[in-house]
Amino acid sequence: MRLPSISISILTVGAARRVCGVGRAAEAGCCRAMSSAERPKRPLSAYFRFLRDKQPQFRQQNPGLNSLELVKKLAGVWRELPASQKQVYEEARKTDWRKYEEQLAAYKAQLTPAQAAALKEERRKRLAKRRSFRIKRELTVLGKPKRPRSGFNIFVSENFQQSKGLSPTAKLKQLFETWQNLSASQKQPYLQLAQDDKVRYQNEMKSWEAKMIELGREDLIRSREQRPKKKTDTNTARGGSKAKLHESLAKLKLKKPEE
Repeated sequence: MRLPSISISILTVGAARRVCGVGRAAEAGCCRAMSSAERPKRPLSAYFRFLRDKQPQFRQQNPGLNSLELVKKLAGVWRELPASQKQVYEEARKTDWRKYEEQLAAYKAQLTPAQAAALKEERRKRLAKRRSFRIKRELTVLGKPKRPRSGFNIFVSENFQQSKGLSPTAKLKQLFETWQNLSASQKQPYLQLAQDDKVRYQNEMKSWEAKMIELGREDLIRSREQRPKKKTDTNTARGGSKAKLHESLAKLKLKKPEE
């Protein structure tokens, strides 16, 4: 079990916010209650309309398939579907899209400036969170080494299960207090393990970054001096990360037999 380093201030403030019902969700709840719940939903794409229409039939015909296998099977059927049949779903999408644009315009017209600003900020945070998740997922797929643990992290992982406390927050608070009261000699084994883990991380990162440079993924390495200065085309930036991931994975597969 690997847990991040946690300060006592974060624990107590976080617990207080939950008890009092105060937090980002509570702070933005009023705006969402007044506006987001009423926002028109984007219409489904042609492909997802096909999935929605055909999934019950395919599930009945293939009871042994799980949801992921079923979607893969339907995706294969969609790829082989004649253009004339795909067009039916595309026309339905266009019709719903026109209705959606009208409803969205009416919805935005009734928002106050404060509500519009709150929604814009909410959308910005949501997109940033989604972008962060995609980056983390890409790094995991490419095998980036896990960050080193601190002495406290290691202490927590070894003592979390048997620590007192009804909730994870209470357990962590109790462990933090115990860690603070340990003598230097008692902490030393954990600090040494942390130092060893730091060396492991540094060695693994050097090897991983060298491999990323071979794959043409200098954008993923830490040293900015080694990164080539490139101007990003805003028209191709959106799909660039996904294309790079597929290209990197393909190169990794090609290198495995050689190794």
